[in-house]
Amino acid sequence: MNINLLILRNIKKNLKNYYLYVFALVFSAALYFAFVTLQYDPSMDSIEGSIKGEAAIRAASILLVVIVSIFLLYANTLFIKKRSKEIGLFQLIGITKNQIFRMLSVENLIIYFGSLGIGIFAGFSFSKMIIMALFKTTGVDAIASLHFSPQALVQTLIIFTIIYLFIMVVNYIYIKKHSIINLFRVISSTEGKIKKLSMVEMMMGILGILLIATGYYISSKLFGGDFTTMAELFTAMIVILASVIIGTYLFYKGSVSYLLNLLRKQRDGYLSIKEVMSLASVMFRMKSNALLLTIITTVSALSIALLTLTYISFYSAEKTAKDHIPHHFSVIDRESANTFESALDKNEIDYAEKTIEVIQASVNAEQIVDRSLKELAINPKAMSLPLISDKSIDWADPSSKEVIFTGYNDLLQKFMPLKDSGTVQLKGKQEVISQRFKGLWQKHPVSWYFTGGGVPVAVVDDSVFTRIKEDLNPKVQKESTLYIGIDIKNDKELEKANFLFKSTGTYKKLYNESRLEISTTQKKNMGLMMFIVGFLGLTFLITSGCILYFKQMDEGESEKPNYTILRKLGYTQNDLLKGIQYKQLFNFGIPLFIGLLHGYFAVQSGWFLFGTEVWTPTIIVMVIYTVLYSIFGMLSILYYKNVIREAL
Repeated sequence: MNINLLILRNIKKNLKNYYLYVFALVFSAALYFAFVTLQYDPSMDSIEGSIKGEAAIRAASILLVVIVSIFLLYANTLFIKKRSKEIGLFQLIGITKNQIFRMLSVENLIIYFGSLGIGIFAGFSFSKMIIMALFKTTGVDAIASLHFSPQALVQTLIIFTIIYLFIMVVNYIYIKKHSIINLFRVISSTEGKIKKLSMVEMMMGILGILLIATGYYISSKLFGGDFTTMAELFTAMIVILASVIIGTYLFYKGSVSYLLNLLRKQRDGYLSIKEVMSLASVMFRMKSNALLLTIITTVSALSIALLTLTYISFYSAEKTAKDHIPHHFSVIDRESANTFESALDKNEIDYAEKTIEVIQASVNAEQIVDRSLKELAINPKAMSLPLISDKSIDWADPSSKEVIFTGYNDLLQKFMPLKDSGTVQLKGKQEVISQRFKGLWQKHPVSWYFTGGGVPVAVVDDSVFTRIKEDLNPKVQKESTLYIGIDIKNDKELEKANFLFKSTGTYKKLYNESRLEISTTQKKNMGLMMFIVGFLGLTFLITSGCILYFKQMDEGESEKPNYTILRKLGYTQNDLLKGIQYKQLFNFGIPLFIGLLHGYFAVQSGWFLFGTEVWTPTIIVMVIYTVLYSIFGMLSILYYKNVIREAL
């Protein structure tokens, strides 16, 4: 028979198996081409200058290549494994290994580049929607158009040609490595032999759980003051990473089998058909897939944590801007304020002005600081803090013997926690005034220019403020002692007022700030990061979900004879399907749950570095991730349903 005719017949015969491979190729090519198109799209020029969009997307495209390459290589491995008997038969009828490799290469060439063309077309079709999503996320006011990029096409073809060559190398090694007998045994060989749980596996299981718990515990203490030096902090991070990853591997290698074995012992071995089908498969197959599941879980946790942290920063943009600037506009000199207010009057925009006199005082807060600050290069005995009078605000009224700290952020509370009471000394040039610490408040009365972006403001009685003012220490004073906050009464006129703030030159002067500008800039920067992390996270979620789905298809084919026997024994399709549902709950639910748990503790250890809101972003990200991940579990159940139906 002609080799070319044999190739065409093989493609036609294996068409039902090729659809998974085609899906993997089309999906990967579409994702990559759509993402790379962003680098060369002319509409990206509107955000390139402010947030370095092209550079960030180029860096992300490298990570995307890694994810796509691993996904395609894994999909190809499963596909060639399915054809092992066919390859063995070819050798039995006298076709050499080199001829078989040539046949598979030509088949792969037709399928691969045909699917690549479909994927590029699909990626081009969705590229406009992706650009629109990017503009929406970053808040950029620009028009997205459907643009075909020849540069993106060439880059995609080069990358996927290189991946194709790698796939051919893998196929060549596979054909050369396996003998005819081994090829016939590949499908029937099990991934894990059912045997009694050994003492070593029990110890591995317990150790895995302990290592994960240790990592979680250390992460909860990471920024709580237990680690005071950079060396200690770095060592703690390495220990967390190592203990969680190794613990996860041991969890899949031994803990799952150990826990399920305990469950089986509690039942004295009397298990229902659904428990037998689910527990037995999970106990003995999960061990052989421990490395794969560890990688999937670790990267899933990384995706969840990074997306949550970027979303926290994006979600907290307005609150963070409000903390930095308590009013719509912050001005620190009267001339700039007059210029801006004249422009507001001219345009008939109603506003309200708040003026606060701010001086700097050297403060001895040793009695109320709850930890050593040597590693932070802060001396609690001589801290420079902004000082305001209680008359300049209407929400605090300390007595002449009291001081209130206000405007303390979450980050500084982690690194410099304060006690509930104690004595604080306010130092002028000559005089030292002892005040009773009344408490810590969250309100921010003045802009970040006076607070340095994080230190609290000391609020004292007006008489104490006057005494310190008359005895100023010039060494700790800032250039300006005047804070002018301007609020626009009608929020609908805020954007117009912001335009006037920039056009009058007020914004160009150092430390004159607009809350809207700060919020918009942070949303643009973090919106791009959230888009990139979300895109990569979604890509990994889909690829890892597909890998688990492909794995279940492979298991389903190998377990089909077992279903035939069970059907002949009288078990109905519904009986078997209930067992499959439990099985998929374990197969997809365990990696998902562990990934969410890892991501949660990673977020909790350092979310305050990124923003002010934690629970809403965290819940939203985890719910979306869970819903999308669950789709692959449901697809696996539908596939098994067909396998069970065809088993008899």
